[in-house]
Amino acid sequence: MKLLYGTGNPAKLSAMRSRLERLDIELVGLNDLKAEGKMIPDVIEDGDTPLNNARLKVMAYYEAFHMPVFSCDSGLYFDNVPDEVQPGVHVRNVKGRCLSDDEMLDYYCGLAKKHGNLVARYKNAICFVMDEKHVYEAMEPSMESEPFIMTDKPHSTIRKKGFPLDSISIDIKTGKYYYDLPEDKLEQVAVEDGFLEFFRKVLYSNLGVM
Repeated sequence: MKLLYGTGNPAKLSAMRSRLERLDIELVGLNDLKAEGKMIPDVIEDGDTPLNNARLKVMAYYEAFHMPVFSCDSGLYFDNVPDEVQPGVHVRNVKGRCLSDDEMLDYYCGLAKKHGNLVARYKNAICFVMDEKHVYEAMEPSMESEPFIMTDKPHSTIRKKGFPLDSISIDIKTGKYYYDLPEDKLEQVAVEDGFLEFFRKVLYSNLGVM
């Protein structure tokens, strides 16, 4: 089955594509449509939760392209910072600015240095539009990341474009940077098992297409 993943981030597309291969789902991204000459709508992500932002994006992309499409969104939450600097849904947008990968790394390294190693977690959401009558969404605990440490000391050799914060993220159980984890574990970090269960439930149980 062919689905549009509503993202222009190649790293996110690659991670999701790898995880959904086992479900026989073929993914295309916004950049693929752009290469075909299609106009990509600008979406203002002003929702106050990851689910609201996922919904805003997917509705805009479905209206533009009229094909099965899903969008995801995340919020980053720390256990030990004041509320006023809690990223939430504004992971890349700080003080009204959209940060580059380098700027994100500088900002969050500074936050970790100021407050000590940060205990962090991502809360994730998804909205999927099959057609006008079939819209599914979820923001379940199974989609949340496990708690991890965000440090002020970036990985010494690796940084993946599109996922800058992975270079300062450390797995609590092993004490290893995300980039030093086995490939299958790193894929799970990028796309939690809850997303696979979401698609299994929607496409098999609800739509009967798998």
